[in-house]
Formats: sequence, structure tokens, C-alpha cells
Amino acid sequence: MNNPENSKLGKPSAYIDHYDASLLFPIARAAKRSEIGIVGDAPFFGADRWTVFELSWLNLRGKPQVALAHVTVPCESPNIVESKSFKLYLNSFNNTPFADADAVKTRLRSDVSEAVWRDASGTGPGSGTAAPSVGVKILLPELFDREPIYELDGLSLDRLDVECNRYTPAPELLRVAPLEAPVTEVLTSNLLKSNCLVTGQPDWGSVRISYSGAPIEQEGLLQYLVSFRNHNEFHEQCVERIFMDIWSRCKPTRLAVYARYTRRGGVDINPFRTSYPQALPPNTRTARQ
Repeated sequence: MNNPENSKLGKPSAYIDHYDASLLFPIARAAKRSEIGIVGDAPFFGADRWTVFELSWLNLRGKPQVALAHVTVPCESPNIVESKSFKLYLNSFNNTPFADADAVKTRLRSDVSEAVWRDASGTGPGSGTAAPSVGVKILLPELFDREPIYELDGLSLDRLDVECNRYTPAPELLRVAPLEAPVTEVLTSNLLKSNCLVTGQPDWGSVRISYSGAPIEQEGLLQYLVSFRNHNEFHEQCVERIFMDIWSRCKPTRLAVYARYTRRGGVDINPFRTSYPQALPPNTRTARQ
């Protein structure tokens, strides 16, 4: 399986404007998950919600078409797709003719599904079992004005006047009040920042944490989220690390972590992880996205 260092991140890349599915670069989730104590099945469900803002192709008369796309990758898939490779792959549609938007949707779903389920045991050619498909929704220009902007709902941790001096993940900052009555609450922050695993370039995000259980000390939770500020990891990996740190240290009975990262190269990535089955949150962008 591919290593992040072998991707096109941080390297000059040719602009390929004719369809090329080989540009997709899957990276196994397993190595990073093992760092946070996940061996075998993960203790969460969820998906990575991608929003594509720069999607274009040619119709059969050569006229350019534009659209937005929502792509949903189940977190049960063994791989993520490295984001720059996804952008290069999308660029390869730019001078490629397609019959209509449905043909584009079918091609996106097929190619991304193959990449995120590549090398999965028990699926694929010869196994008798088809790999699950990712979700793809194409939005044509006449639907653009139906794309709202909403901020993450919940009580903002950013209201707290706390001292912050830790800028690499510090799970020891997470504390609960075990003698207080259990609560169910939703907490948010716009202060999540991490860096790309390969290039070190900044990734900016907002995060929503909903849980039931012993009250989590809010000052420590905010300081913990800020502690990702100099941490190098992909978006999906950061959210899973946050989930596992809260899950193991605070021991809630229920937990969900949702982050919305600002777009880079015309794509935003929004991972969602939950300890119990529930509907995915709407793929609705925030003002910063």
C-alpha cells in the first residue's frame, strides 16, 4: 500500500486535463489507527464528507460544464484518498467529454470506490463480493443557491478565557468531573488547527463534540483541541485521534466528533465519527469554508 511520502504532496505536478483514474492515490488507514490504539474493528462509525467546488467537464459538443459535488467515503473503507491526488484526478475531467452529469457521477463513484476499497480482503475481482460504493451527489448550477451556510451548533468553548501553552496533542489535558451527574451536551470550537502530514502546511477547522456521560471539563477540552496546532496529520486522522483520546480518557457512554476543515485546492474534507449508529450530519459548509 502507498505511503504518504510517495504521494505528489509538496512536489511539482503536471496538469493533466484528460481523464486519468490512475492519479488517485489511496493510503491505508491502518497504520495511523494503530498509533491511537485501534487494532481490528474501530469503536466508531461514520464517514468522510468531501465537498468539491471545482468540478468541470465537456459535454458531447465540447461545451464546458460546471458543478459542485458531495462525496461520502465510509470510515469502514480501508483507505483514504490523498487529497492532492484527488484534486489532480478531478482536473483530469476538465477536457474530457461526458454524456451528462449522471455519467460524471457514475465515473466518480466507481473510481473513488475502487481506490478507497483497494486491497480490501474479501472484496473485489475474484472474491464474489463487490466493494461497497462511496456516495456521490452532483449539484448543477441551477441548484447552487440551495447550498446554505450554517455554523456548527452547540455551546462554544471559544468563549472561555484559558491559557494555552501546549501545541502538540496533549490528551492528559482531558478531564471529567466523575462525582457530578451525567450530562448530554454539544460543544464546539473554531480553534482547531493542524498541519498537513507531508507538507506541513496549515489546515484550519471547526469541530463539534457531542457526548453523554460524566461532564468533561471544558477548559481542558479547549486546551486539548488547541494542542493540535503544530501537529502534522491528515484531517481524517486528527478527528479519529480526538475521538479516541476522549473515548479512552473521559469514557463517555456516547460520543460523536465532527470536524469541518476549510477548503484547499477547491476541496474541503469533513470527517465524522460516532460511537453509535446515527444519520450523518448534513454536508453544509460553514462561513469559513
